[in-house]
Amino acid sequence: MTEGDKTRLLAWDHELRTVHVRLRDALEVTRAALRTGEDAEPATRDLLLYCHGFCTALTGHHEGEDRALFPAIAAAHPELRDTLRALEQDHSMIGHLLSGLQAAVDRAASPAELARHLEGVAAIMESHFRYEERALLRVLEELALDADPREALGPL
Repeated sequence: MTEGDKTRLLAWDHELRTVHVRLRDALEVTRAALRTGEDAEPATRDLLLYCHGFCTALTGHHEGEDRALFPAIAAAHPELRDTLRALEQDHSMIGHLLSGLQAAVDRAASPAELARHLEGVAAIMESHFRYEERALLRVLEELALDADPREALGPL
């Protein structure tokens, strides 16, 4: 194994952490846009833009994990299949919450309603990220996956 190969193998844990940080930041930008536009009804253009970007990024991240990352982990570590199934169930739940948030944005719901949707997504997302990091970061340190990080972790 060359040093470059080792660096690529060790990068998956870093890639996951980086994506999670970016998604947390995107959520905070979306929350800030909501706070800025609290006096405006319907929702401001900034909120629509940030919410759409955040929802798209989070969905893309989970789709990449389900499509590329989790199957590679399951093949290398069959003992983690139950954990991966639980994470995929989280993805489904978060997708449902994001659909509700998007529907609220589309109908120009009140800032209070939008804030409730964002808080629900934030709570489940953070719980999911922490569980995923506890369960998978060590495995990702050694994962031999030859894939573009954007394909495996989403377009962030």
